[in-house]
Amino acid sequence: MPQEIQRTTPTGLGSYALRGAELSLPPLTLLPTWRVDAPPRPRVLRLPLAGPTPAVTSISLLDAMPKVSSYRFPRAVAAPVALAAPPRPATAQPPASAEPAVRRPDRPARTRIAPPGDVVRMEERLWFLLQPDLETLLRSCHLDFPRRPFPFQLEGMAFLMPRHAAVLADEMGLGKSMQAISSIRLLIHAGEARRVLVVCPKGLVSNWVREFGDWAPEIPVAVIEGDPQRRRWQWALSDVAVKVANYESVVRDRELIAELKASFDLVVLDEAQRIKNSASQTSHAIRALSRRRSWALTGTPVENSADDIVGLFEFVAPGHLDERMSPRALGAAAADHVLRRTKDKVLKDLPPRLNRDERIELTPEQRETYRQAEEDGVLRLADMGRSATIRHVFELVLRLKQVCNFDTHSGESAKLDCLKADLEEVQASGRKALVFSQWVETLGKLEKELTPFGALQYHGGMSTAARDEAIQRFKNDRRHSVLLLSYGAGAVGLNLQFSQYVFLFDRWWNPAVEDQAVNRAHRIGAAGAVTVTRYLAADTIEERIDEVLRKKRDLSELILSQSEPPEAGSTGLTVDELFALFRLPSPSRSAAAA
Repeated sequence: MPQEIQRTTPTGLGSYALRGAELSLPPLTLLPTWRVDAPPRPRVLRLPLAGPTPAVTSISLLDAMPKVSSYRFPRAVAAPVALAAPPRPATAQPPASAEPAVRRPDRPARTRIAPPGDVVRMEERLWFLLQPDLETLLRSCHLDFPRRPFPFQLEGMAFLMPRHAAVLADEMGLGKSMQAISSIRLLIHAGEARRVLVVCPKGLVSNWVREFGDWAPEIPVAVIEGDPQRRRWQWALSDVAVKVANYESVVRDRELIAELKASFDLVVLDEAQRIKNSASQTSHAIRALSRRRSWALTGTPVENSADDIVGLFEFVAPGHLDERMSPRALGAAAADHVLRRTKDKVLKDLPPRLNRDERIELTPEQRETYRQAEEDGVLRLADMGRSATIRHVFELVLRLKQVCNFDTHSGESAKLDCLKADLEEVQASGRKALVFSQWVETLGKLEKELTPFGALQYHGGMSTAARDEAIQRFKNDRRHSVLLLSYGAGAVGLNLQFSQYVFLFDRWWNPAVEDQAVNRAHRIGAAGAVTVTRYLAADTIEERIDEVLRKKRDLSELILSQSEPPEAGSTGLTVDELFALFRLPSPSRSAAAA
């Protein structure tokens, strides 16, 4: 045990009591004076102690500490054996006079934004956990939609929003562009995206701009177009949230984009099968875009072989898939990044008829031919004055509508390019399509161009036996996916309810005739919902006619109040309306004024 040690200083003026370890040296005292009445105060200069040596434990540290960027959350594994539920106690049957139990109303559906299932950053997972359901989020942001999204479309938005790499592969007609635009809108309002680039085929640029105007009207959109100086300025714009460019513009401006060091929070590809060939210039230019998120929209992620989806993933998630992987392994690896719904899966959510209006930009050659034809025709009618008749105006309208289909000089057709892309999806799904036109000549051109789809013709110039044979081949032979019909021969008397797609390559004068044509497929006994696509050439006579007919149809529906549809011809264009298409005075009004 430690001892208490008493030590007295040499002057005898004080003592120290120490408990514990022995001191090795006594304290040293300096005497500053010899006066007896002022005894010196001892001052300790140093006091070395011989204490125990402390125990030291060494902890070795790595030179470079690892940085954790993500965590893997394992999926729940289903129990191999079903557990038996405990027996329920026997309950007495309620008396016959007892009131029936009150059924609680069903709670409204809630669409949760779930994180991806493989590897998620911790901050992202926390963000998802704190997010309300999508319906509440839309209400809280005060975002209005032109119409209420279907439940499967909300699920598509919940799929896209959390993913940096996503492929939305819904069947055509289910609203892929609407789901993408609504997701972009939510990301912008949440502060998750400020710079978005949408890349699409040239003919669909105006359609995307129109869709943004419908589904996200408050978001500014810029189209990359024009001469090199204008495109440089557009690429460098920083106050525009969304830019829309066609694939050719991205390839052409590849060096300019790199020079400007343009980067995007999100790049969305429409008709993404355009980059399935990873060796093409288009694929190289698209993959070179600097971006944080990559979304691809396509109805045909796999057209010919497994290499198609591998090429697609070189943009979406580079290196995630390998062409040497088996089809089963490819499917498993891509599962968390791909969402595919067909009409059969979401049939309960769909109306029996879906309408798609595709506003298509003419090719430069078509645009020039159209402009020249319209200017010459209007000048000719103006020179004729009062002698101009309805026949003269009608001839000009027909000539312009034909140019909207095919350029009379080069043979180019922006509509045909879009139709081919749509029919690729139809053929890949194993379904059938009807294509209507008012000209037999147009049907002949389409048949030559659509040979890979086994296109067949059906029009009044064919014999009855030839028409019947075409119907049987189209119905029973899987090699024939497309039937080309004229409005006159195909609008009545046919039952083609095994067709799920209808394309109006050009528009008839009167919507009632179009409805009759659509009803060849959309009728009792149809295999499912029918998707109707109406092609409209932007900034042409087709848009002007459509606007007039739309107003007349709305008026007809308002008056008839869901009664029987009007007779064919009752909602067509009048003489005054035909002349008004070109801002020309109507003969009837001129005669009345005279």
